[in-house]
Amino acid sequence: MHEQHKYKHSAAFYDVDGTLISTNIVHSFAFYASRQPSLAESARRTVKTALSIPVFWAADKLSRKWFNEIFYRSYEGASEDRLVVLAEELFEDVIKPNIYPRAKDLIEESKRAGCRQVLISGALDFTMKPLAKYLGVDDLIANKLEFVDNYATGKLAKPFVAGATKADIMRQYAKAHDIDLANSWAYTDSFSDYPMLAIVGHPTACNPDFRLRTLARSYDWPILDLAEDVERSVARRPQGLAKPPSDLKAPRRLRSKPIH
Repeated sequence: MHEQHKYKHSAAFYDVDGTLISTNIVHSFAFYASRQPSLAESARRTVKTALSIPVFWAADKLSRKWFNEIFYRSYEGASEDRLVVLAEELFEDVIKPNIYPRAKDLIEESKRAGCRQVLISGALDFTMKPLAKYLGVDDLIANKLEFVDNYATGKLAKPFVAGATKADIMRQYAKAHDIDLANSWAYTDSFSDYPMLAIVGHPTACNPDFRLRTLARSYDWPILDLAEDVERSVARRPQGLAKPPSDLKAPRRLRSKPIH
């Protein structure tokens, strides 16, 4: 069977921050705040409020959703038009220089195999759109700020994109686009995203944190280092692409072994 047809009902889902790029939502906000002093003041108020919560220092580990909800309050009062206009500059100055060397090749090879390409990110949609266009992906799923009369309220529109909710969103996406998740791929760097890896037939850890690396080794999942220089990696095909090497054991599903 022609490979394009073989994967026409398959998709590749990519987390973005830490997976395809080395920057994150904090870098993006810092960029905006440096160009809009009012956002810096908003961030100061947000941090002051957050620090009044005793366990805020552990918020990102306890709940990515909670951390992001607190963090995005800093955008309150920002003009939607201004945020969108600056997004192109953000991409050129901050995001594009920090795309991992092998990220585009990973996506291009998956495209050639016929997989639908989907970015699924906890970042804000307007910050991700230039990247999605640059990478030539089919769809972008990201968080959206709520705006009233063209100004951000500091709240996120639902559904919230992070952690376990990514798996739910992927299921809905698969149903809407006739995608077979058992024959699809997912890529992430973070243990907090393990639900999105658990629901696909081909989970892959990219530049993984310690907990995800340990989990990936336990389940024989491919581990990719997208930060490796492209020229150095040319001689060996990276694992985790649309067509895994024949000597690579098929990845086992997460639910085959409970996590304690």
